[in-house]
Amino acid sequence: MSPQEFFLLLMSVLASVAGQFFLKAGALKLGRVNVGNAFNHILSIIATPELLLGLTCYALGAVAYILLLTRVNLSVAGPSISLVYVFSVLLGYFIFRETIPMMRLAGLSFIIIGVILVVWQK
Repeated sequence: MSPQEFFLLLMSVLASVAGQFFLKAGALKLGRVNVGNAFNHILSIIATPELLLGLTCYALGAVAYILLLTRVNLSVAGPSISLVYVFSVLLGYFIFRETIPMMRLAGLSFIIIGVILVVWQK
């Protein structure tokens, strides 16, 4: 993977992780959704800045990913983008104080090893 391709991958991953952060922050502002308040919550999405920012970050991540796909095989780009899962768990742990059970940590390790094997060039 060239430096330009790595940069596009990194931008896509970071924008997607930022999107997840802002979506979670906005969702915490909305509170729990149930049958009685679902419609109001859906309408509140357009009035919650964090949710709009999260959707914008996701859009930027998608643009970076599309640009990456113009340069890299899907068989490399697809698995590589799974690093979003790793960073999302770390974000949940450090920012939102979520726990990381041992099984989840093992799964994240498999993802990291898998990405390394996929992008490794001889």
